[in-house]
Amino acid sequence: QVQLVESGGGLVQAGGSLRLSCAASGTISSLNVMAWYHQAPGKQRELVASITSGGSTKYGDFAKDRFSISRDNAKNTLYLQMNSLKPEDTAVYYCNLLVVSPRTMYWGQGTQVTVSS
Repeated sequence: QVQLVESGGGLVQAGGSLRLSCAASGTISSLNVMAWYHQAPGKQRELVASITSGGSTKYGDFAKDRFSISRDNAKNTLYLQMNSLKPEDTAVYYCNLLVVSPRTMYWGQGTQVTVSS
């Protein structure tokens, strides 16, 4: 059974930085996509950034210039470096794993990020 455990969230002032981590455990196909999503109160969950097992990345428009996604395949760990944080970045951040075949999606429990003005 695959489990995703996020860490690194917290309270930070605007302009500050945080680094989120997501540790994946279990039997995981090497062909997969890992991603970070966030969900603010009253809003839909949206993609922050994704990265394939080969290292190709995609970012939400709001994250392109400030956030950086990376992964350590040997450790099955996903990272999100967030810089120049804004109050509107406040949300629960979720780790996501998409296994390509058979197509299966997993979610972490989420970690709260709060940015104060």
